Amino acid sequence: MAVRFELLKRDKHTGARRGRVYTPHGTIETPVFMPVGTQATVKTMSPEELKEIGAEIILSNTYHLFLRPGHDIVKEAGGLHSFMNWDRSILTDSGGFQVFSLSSLRKITEEGVEFRSHLSGEKLFLSPEKAIEVENALGADIIMAFDECPPYPATRDYLKESLERTTRWAKRCKQAHRRPHDQALFGIVQGGMERDLRKQSAEELIELDFPGYAVGGLSVGEPKPMMYEVLEFTTPLLPQDKPRYLMGVGSPDDLFEGVERGIDMFDCVLPTRIARNGTCMTSVGKVVIRNATYVRDWEKLDPNCDCYTCRNYSRAYIRHLIKADEIFGLRLTTYHNLYFLVQTMKKIRESIEQDRFLAFKKDFYEAYGYNVGT
Repeated sequence: MAVRFELLKRDKHTGARRGRVYTPHGTIETPVFMPVGTQATVKTMSPEELKEIGAEIILSNTYHLFLRPGHDIVKEAGGLHSFMNWDRSILTDSGGFQVFSLSSLRKITEEGVEFRSHLSGEKLFLSPEKAIEVENALGADIIMAFDECPPYPATRDYLKESLERTTRWAKRCKQAHRRPHDQALFGIVQGGMERDLRKQSAEELIELDFPGYAVGGLSVGEPKPMMYEVLEFTTPLLPQDKPRYLMGVGSPDDLFEGVERGIDMFDCVLPTRIARNGTCMTSVGKVVIRNATYVRDWEKLDPNCDCYTCRNYSRAYIRHLIKADEIFGLRLTTYHNLYFLVQTMKKIRESIEQDRFLAFKKDFYEAYGYNVGT
């Protein structure tokens, strides 16, 4: 198999797991947060800087690379690893979420989805077979099945029809997959907020025996307690000996809550997106660095952080850069936010190893300003 999961330890009091994913481009310690490199780059960050912060895997986007530069160009370059000069693991999503969220004009049929490019307006078509063809050409270590990500809220009838189509598409993805020896194809559990539909989706996908499973269709506008409830129910349905991936989640509280419920892998654009707006995650809570309160603040961004940004620059300087729209300011805040999440996940792994996950979560929430009873 292209990817293998090793379960190293279970937390005594929760569903939290400490594991390891082995891929053709290296080992990933889990639970893990994956920085998002939508267009074959993590915005403002070099591959060398990603390695400095400890990133072992990044995510790239099939939809965007299909539109530009085109999967044929990436394949000609030797695949995504060679194209972007990244020799560690990569995961590509299937493009399904973007087709449904970015394209206002789309038509879903059993065959696939007809949509218009958000770049040019050109009419395009993406089917399970085409999505896998693109992902095979990109060459990531982990690739995702083409699914339908339903909106929230959605009717029960729509959710049932959608998840059953997702199962049929998953079968077609598996049949179309040409590189199972060096690319692991993960299935995606859907079913909205309905317990029985989630169970149906999980059972149907497990029958197809994928090397890993994602929980999709969450963090799409539903209240957080509802997301946690769905996770609480869904995650235990998935195989213990395979990695579990929660798609599109990256705020610190969501990472803790996901880990507590047995999730191994996370990704989200949140840390890089808010960094570009001047919002930083720190050990003492969120810092909106563009605020006037920091104009003469000579302290480092996070008093407990030793990243490049915090070792070298004051809050006042970073605020000046952000207010002046200087690219270096965006680089510094992005570097810090990604470092903060990668290091938080490292501490979570250590807390699971030491049987003190809940104590660490409580300490983190108190320092960050979250309600400990969340």
